[in-house]
Amino acid sequence: MAESEAKVITPTAAASISPKRDAANRVSTSNIDNEDPPSFGLPAWRKYLILFSVSWMTFVITFSSTALLPAMPEISSEFSISNESVAVTNSGVLLAMGFSSFLWIPIGLLIGRQRAYNLAIFFLCACSCGTAVATNMAIFTAMRVLGGFTGTYFMVAGQTILADIFEPVVRGRAVGFFMVGSVSGAAFAPCLGGIIVTFTHWRIIFWVQVAMALLGLTSSLVFIPNIDKMNKSTQANSEEIEKPKKSILSRFNPVRVFTLLIYPNIFLADLTCGLLSWFQYSLLTSVRDVFNPRFNLTSALVSGLFYIAPGAGFLFGSVIGGKLSDRTVKKHIELRNGLRLPQDRLNSGISMIMVVLPISALIYAWTLEEGVGGMAVPIISAFFAGFGLMGTFNSLNTYTAEVIPASKAEVISSKYLVQYCFGAGATGAIMPLISAIGVGWTFTISVCMCFIGGGFTFLVSRKGLDMQKCVIQKIGKRS
Repeated sequence: MAESEAKVITPTAAASISPKRDAANRVSTSNIDNEDPPSFGLPAWRKYLILFSVSWMTFVITFSSTALLPAMPEISSEFSISNESVAVTNSGVLLAMGFSSFLWIPIGLLIGRQRAYNLAIFFLCACSCGTAVATNMAIFTAMRVLGGFTGTYFMVAGQTILADIFEPVVRGRAVGFFMVGSVSGAAFAPCLGGIIVTFTHWRIIFWVQVAMALLGLTSSLVFIPNIDKMNKSTQANSEEIEKPKKSILSRFNPVRVFTLLIYPNIFLADLTCGLLSWFQYSLLTSVRDVFNPRFNLTSALVSGLFYIAPGAGFLFGSVIGGKLSDRTVKKHIELRNGLRLPQDRLNSGISMIMVVLPISALIYAWTLEEGVGGMAVPIISAFFAGFGLMGTFNSLNTYTAEVIPASKAEVISSKYLVQYCFGAGATGAIMPLISAIGVGWTFTISVCMCFIGGGFTFLVSRKGLDMQKCVIQKIGKRS
């Protein structure tokens, strides 16, 4: 069977198919959905422009959450507050990002996904303007948190758009390039923020974000089509929009997302993303406060340059992780004579989370703690820690978009909710924790959390379909 014709097990088929059953004894393909998306008549160049557009907006939304990290002393000085208070504000932004899909996905059902996406970009522009001109800490915080409420919607909508237009055997690569936007924003923005703070004023950071959001809005209007209208398989969504207003308003009920966590495979995948996010934001939030005292640095520009190391690791990890993910999928398709399981691609990230990430993180933390190795060792180890992090993230991100195709937006939303809640916790807790027990033991705890996530990933890669099937059978008995 050709790779593009590979069949994928979906929840409706899960109850009747065992992953251990020999290919010759599999049930008929009438129980297996062909998940390959329709082509929509979109040429390859148009798909790549769509990919750029959705990836760019993830860069924009993650830009402000980390660009101000080198500027925290300047912001705290202007508003007469502590650095920890600014970090807590950043935690509020990350929490808002985690819950943003609960607002914008229902809006997308009311007015259409394309219009909601563009409206969210415009709303982000307005909030960024408000942050740039804020006259006190209350307005600064309010504008940043409101802007954060657009956050993960760009990621959820972007990932669902990619799932609609890219075939499964190249989807991991597409998601890898999509993640380049978010990881570049999270890692390279502090470097740019350090440059801005050194030569101008921290408020310029948010005017830069306004300009980037306007570019994203232009790109979205020009390149992203109305896929909901083009895709006949989304006719159910169109019919849903015509339902009574009361039914539409029920879409704002977050229970729809939380109920998907009854599937152990989804819950464990989301939890693993949360544990990885804890490490990511622990690393990014603490750089200036860890590096500056260790190497006697005083400039925001110099400390901002240290973000390039994990940022480059994030970048290469996303791209290479996507290729490894797709290669793993193709390998398992051949082994099963054309049968594809969404959990297959998780195998590509296990070595990253169990070997590359922990070793690199421990070298990074303990060389800083003990004051050995000079600058080169923590910089190089930060690169490989970022590489291992995103090499794992890619397979998990793509898995959440595939595990329940009919509810992929809700599944992805649950992932980002858990992920950014952990990120918010890390942003607020990391500096007090380092002050209490030191950078070495702080990141050792983070490594232990990653090991737990690696165990979860291994379990889902082996038993994910069985977990899902068990829940479906129990629900069937109750009904």
